[in-house]
Amino acid sequence: MELTEIEEKWQREWIKQRVFEADPDGRKKFFITIPYPYLNGNLHAGHTRTFTIGDVIARFKRMKGFNVLFPMGFHVTGTPIIGLAELIAKKDPQTMEVYSRYHDVPLDILTTLTTPERIVEYFSKEAEEAMKAIGFSIDWRRKFTTTDDTYKKFIEWQFRRLKEKNLVVKGSHPVRYCPHDQNPVEDHDILVGDEATIVDYTVIKFKLDGVIFPCATLRPETVFGVTNIWLNPEGRYFLVNVDDEQWVVSVEAEEKLRFTDKNVEIIREVDSSEFFGKYVLNPVTGDKVPVLPATFVDGDSATGVVMSVPAHAPYDYVALKELEKNDEILVRYGIDRSIIESIKPIVLIEIEGFKIPAEDVVVREKIKSQIDHEKLERVTKLIYKKEFHKGVLNQTTGKYAGKKVSEVKDLLVSELMEKKIADVFYEFSVKPVICRCGTKCVVRVVKDQWFLNYSNPEWKQKVMKCLENMDIIPEAYRIEFENKIDWLKDKACARRKGLGTKLPWDPEWLIESLADSTIYMAYYVLASYINSGLIIADNLNDEFFDYVFYGLGDGKKTAEKSGISEDLLNLIREEFEYWYPVDLRSSGKDLVANHLLFFLFHHVALFPPEKWPKAIAVNGYVSLEGKKMSKSKGPLLTMKRAVKKYGADATRLYILSKASHLQDVDWRKKEVENIVNHLYRFIQLAEEMFTGSGPESTVDTWMMSRLNFRIKEVTLALEKLETRDAIHTAFYELMNDVRWYMKRGGKKLLKDILHIWVRLIAPFTPHIAEEVFSWFEEGLVSTASFPEWDESLISKEVEIQENYLISVMDDIREVVSLIKKEDIGGIWIYVAPEWKKKVVESSREWKDPREAMKAIFKDKFMREKGKEVSQLITEVYEGKVNMDFALLDEFTLLNRERKFLENEFKCKVIVERAESPKYDPQNRSKRASPGKPAIYVE
Repeated sequence: MELTEIEEKWQREWIKQRVFEADPDGRKKFFITIPYPYLNGNLHAGHTRTFTIGDVIARFKRMKGFNVLFPMGFHVTGTPIIGLAELIAKKDPQTMEVYSRYHDVPLDILTTLTTPERIVEYFSKEAEEAMKAIGFSIDWRRKFTTTDDTYKKFIEWQFRRLKEKNLVVKGSHPVRYCPHDQNPVEDHDILVGDEATIVDYTVIKFKLDGVIFPCATLRPETVFGVTNIWLNPEGRYFLVNVDDEQWVVSVEAEEKLRFTDKNVEIIREVDSSEFFGKYVLNPVTGDKVPVLPATFVDGDSATGVVMSVPAHAPYDYVALKELEKNDEILVRYGIDRSIIESIKPIVLIEIEGFKIPAEDVVVREKIKSQIDHEKLERVTKLIYKKEFHKGVLNQTTGKYAGKKVSEVKDLLVSELMEKKIADVFYEFSVKPVICRCGTKCVVRVVKDQWFLNYSNPEWKQKVMKCLENMDIIPEAYRIEFENKIDWLKDKACARRKGLGTKLPWDPEWLIESLADSTIYMAYYVLASYINSGLIIADNLNDEFFDYVFYGLGDGKKTAEKSGISEDLLNLIREEFEYWYPVDLRSSGKDLVANHLLFFLFHHVALFPPEKWPKAIAVNGYVSLEGKKMSKSKGPLLTMKRAVKKYGADATRLYILSKASHLQDVDWRKKEVENIVNHLYRFIQLAEEMFTGSGPESTVDTWMMSRLNFRIKEVTLALEKLETRDAIHTAFYELMNDVRWYMKRGGKKLLKDILHIWVRLIAPFTPHIAEEVFSWFEEGLVSTASFPEWDESLISKEVEIQENYLISVMDDIREVVSLIKKEDIGGIWIYVAPEWKKKVVESSREWKDPREAMKAIFKDKFMREKGKEVSQLITEVYEGKVNMDFALLDEFTLLNRERKFLENEFKCKVIVERAESPKYDPQNRSKRASPGKPAIYVE
């Protein structure tokens, strides 16, 4: 039977038996959720990885006796789907190419997807079909989309409660903004640069004849070391009115300033060269410093005016050195050489290992030009990091002397702002940032905008408390969450355009797509009642939600006002109490900075501590043949295509076994094809095991030990969500154990092993597991018990003996390969003499080899063997002797397995003691060491 036939057969059976539909009962519950997918395209390999990890845990917990709820919905709010509909309607060439070629949408269907509604309808069906085809154990009774009327009621309730707590506020804040859509944009809305954050540059106002040269910097403390300022001689600059001041800024900066809360008016365009050689006033130190040309200055970075601190900024140091050597530039701009020669780096931060930091690293790295951006960026980050965390300001900084850089920055900026000699300029951390509509985004200071007050210290404190009591998997990622919580600023939560829920108290605004996807796990409880028709949107008022989620109010009155029966209301309330909180939220690491953070913030704001999430698991990305996947540009491997081409179990097995949690997976076609072959080999092996039988064997005890040890390893790995380790052990390593057992003549346990093995691999490859399990009994492996290990059957001694035998066989093969002869007359194995074993045993009693030698050499015989004894003791303490093997009765063990060795090597095998060999033509016996017998092949 083909893999696809097996998979389709059992998927039909799961649906028929409604295996994964979970309702409250007397069992312990396990509520696992995965971020619902955004439906502006088909599910891809990235979804496949995250969702498969979740499904493995859901299946494992189900087999461990838990009542598992694993639901799924679809995210469709925001602007991306509207933007996609517009592009398809225009038959945009790139969009049509990407969606027909990479998303596998037939062209005749693609041309009809010209409205958001059609896109949602099409991709929601595709997503559900894909998840069913790969075998996810989802309760589909609870599906929904975020534009459902009932979901909107849920979101309205959420936002009213947040506003009551003053966590939704109105104000002016910098946001990522699309000028075309006239909307703030969040990660889901961005085509390019979704990782971009908003960076606050400090603008320090240097002056020349009343005109301000606003130098933008991320290191305002270095203003004490400014020797000059830079303008780009090839850049374009404007003289502009900014409120009541005149600024010289780049053309790009003028455009950005228009999106702030400042009044900006162009006076005229100016040539940067007219300022070269002139002096501006440093408003902090009172020093006059020259204006000089530098081509590294980027007009599209902040103001396009840069202050030069050559002692601490490698770019500045290199630019000055270049200018000093370039007579042509000096003459062209009329700059007197004495100006350059008079500039000396001013060290203001002391840091161990550096004299003049910028000069030190430039000389060390042999950087000669300001266009050597790779090296300059690297050393700049190095210096800035060291100085910020470990640097101490010196006497040059006046009252700040002796303080750490990390302590001074905010204080200094606050003082400069109060004196009105500094300002703020908002810029993206990454460029470009492109909206999905194709427009270049800007940072805009939006007035009268609704924001989620994530900067609220009390709110953050509650989130930190929640985090302390949660499991973060892997644990190393906890610090990432802590940092993100600490840095999180207020976020715009409403927009003018898009799909979604209207802000209930200000319906001109729509709630933003990340803001409406934070506590929807609670909605899964309601969804089955909604989908069955027991609840409609009109039933869902605030009193209903307060009663279900909080137990507030009178049940009878709430039921009457909601228009449903009191029994139904209480049933929903009881179900919520049963399932909540979320036991595990499993997600890709790209959502840590937004969705997962907001998930925590909104839960602690709206629910009591006993309903806060219990665990978050994070996994890495997936690339395709070494290339980053892109939904909007390609390349892309859809989940559906992978399953159709390779099968569900092969796709699952590959994506799980390729990398551990945080590591990224690179999908490789040839590797997946190998997995398919592995699965067919497993089925062949299973058929052989199912019909296998025979007498007891000396290797049975070893096999039971290995089997129980593997069960233990898999169970412990899955409890820690280490799915890669679990699948390697359950599938590959146990397969090796079984093959070795069969090779050693083991037959009696084969059928029993198989019955256990299929249950062990069921969470990973459920379809094949179901097929093989059906050979044994009528039930489903999906609901069978996960194997339990018996510690008493795990024998280290038996496993050491078998590993020793394998080691000896490997050594024999190595010797055979060296003699390069096809016919072998015989193999002689010489086990170490007893005196060598005594040396090894005695050495274990001493921590120091000298003490061991002193004790052992008390024996006259050992003294006579002096050099050999000393060498062996040294080998023991250097770890060159396998102590487990060395203490075995090697002679008895090898003689017991002699017939097996003769069958394996197709020749006679003789085992002798090295101290009295009957046949040793090449004197090999002297080489025998405890745990490592000498071998002679004839």
